[in-house]
Amino acid sequence: MSSSLPLVLVHGLWDTPRVFERLRQQLAGRRPEIFSPHLPHRFGATGLLELANQLDREIQARYGTEQPLDLLGYSMGGVVGRSWIQLLGGHQRCRRFISLGSPQQGTLVAQPWPRWPLAGVADMKIGSALLQRLNGNLAPLAKLQCHSYYCLLDHMVVPSWRGVLPVGSVERLPVQQHRQLISSPLALGPITEALLA
Repeated sequence: MSSSLPLVLVHGLWDTPRVFERLRQQLAGRRPEIFSPHLPHRFGATGLLELANQLDREIQARYGTEQPLDLLGYSMGGVVGRSWIQLLGGHQRCRRFISLGSPQQGTLVAQPWPRWPLAGVADMKIGSALLQRLNGNLAPLAKLQCHSYYCLLDHMVVPSWRGVLPVGSVERLPVQQHRQLISSPLALGPITEALLA
C-alpha cells in the first residue's frame, strides 16, 4: 500500500522543512517514514533543476536508488519535485505525486524577475525554459498517481488555475491564502486523506 511507503516532503521558496509541521502532526503514526530534506534556495537564486539535483542526492543518501516512495511538493517545491520526477528519473520510483499550490504552469508573480541573480524565481515564469521542457514530455508523469491542489485566491500562483499539473486529478481547497494550503485544517484534511489512501 502506498501509505506504507516513505513520504518525501519538498518545501518551497522562503521556507524550510518546518512548514510541514502541521501536516506531520496530522500524519503522526499513520505514515511510518516521512522525510523533509532542507534544500537551500538562497532566496530564489538557486535554479530549480539544481534544487532537484540536491533533492535526488538527499533521497539517494537516505533510501538508496530503488526504494519506492510518495512525494508532496508545496509551492516552489512542487516544481522542484516535478523536475526530479521528469528529468532525473524519479518517475521510476515515485508512486504518487501531490502538487500543493505549485506554479506548475508558471505564475505572473515571477514575471518581473531576471534570471540573474534569481534563477529559481525565473524558472517559475510563465513560459520559462524549464516549464517548457517539463510540459514537452508528460510521459513520466503519466506513470504516476498525480494529484493537484490549489486555492482560488492564491497570491503567489497567479492566476491560481496555473497552479495545477497538466495530468491527474485537480481539487480546489476551501482556503483563501497560499499559506493556508499547508496550515489550515480545511486543506490538511483532504491532503491527509489523499496521503493515506
